[in-house]
Amino acid sequence: MSAPKITLYTNHQCPWAHRAHIALKELGLNYEEVIIDLNTPREPWYLEINPRGLVPAISYNGTIITESAIVAQFLADAHPSHLVLPSNSVEGALQRARIAFFVDTFFSKVQPQLLASHRATSDKDRAAAGEALVAAIEKEIEPILASQTGSGPFFGGSEKLTLAEVLTGSFLLRLLSLHKPEYGLLREDLPELLEKRTPAFAKWAKATVQQDSVNYIWDEKKVVELTKKKVASLAKK
Repeated sequence: MSAPKITLYTNHQCPWAHRAHIALKELGLNYEEVIIDLNTPREPWYLEINPRGLVPAISYNGTIITESAIVAQFLADAHPSHLVLPSNSVEGALQRARIAFFVDTFFSKVQPQLLASHRATSDKDRAAAGEALVAAIEKEIEPILASQTGSGPFFGGSEKLTLAEVLTGSFLLRLLSLHKPEYGLLREDLPELLEKRTPAFAKWAKATVQQDSVNYIWDEKKVVELTKKKVASLAKK
């Protein structure tokens, strides 16, 4: 099979587009990158590629695929690897179901609390939001990770990244990095709380963000700047 021609339309500060970068890096696929400015109206040529104007989008041998989770799933299916077992087996189907449930839980139960922490306007509110964030992880995510078998640090005890980390890694970077006092986005003692109350989650998240495929486009200062601008914009509404 010849190497596919892939063009990735992306923005490095977008956590959703970041998913495609992780998948491509893990799969060892070469690609051409086109940066889309998310701070200006989309140009007509890009709206022809993706009428929604969102990133990521990929051109795969001339076929356009959009939406981050769909892009990541497509790449994992088109290039069988350690990310996910083939779906034409019971084991593969079960793994996909477990990953889908885990990722849905993360984004429906944990991510809203992370966003609420960003919007906190005082230390008191930030502390309360951080407590809600840790409580959500403790209740919803920790039991899943703590009950896993296998010696590896990744989802299901895998020795290598799985699709679960592809879909959550860019958000874990934010969760574990934006607590610094100069940022004012998360409570300062968040890492200590996670270590104490959600050790399985803390171990998994740390292992994930240390991977080159997860952090190679990460620019903490730019992400902080963009996050603060978004929070300020929401506050005006």
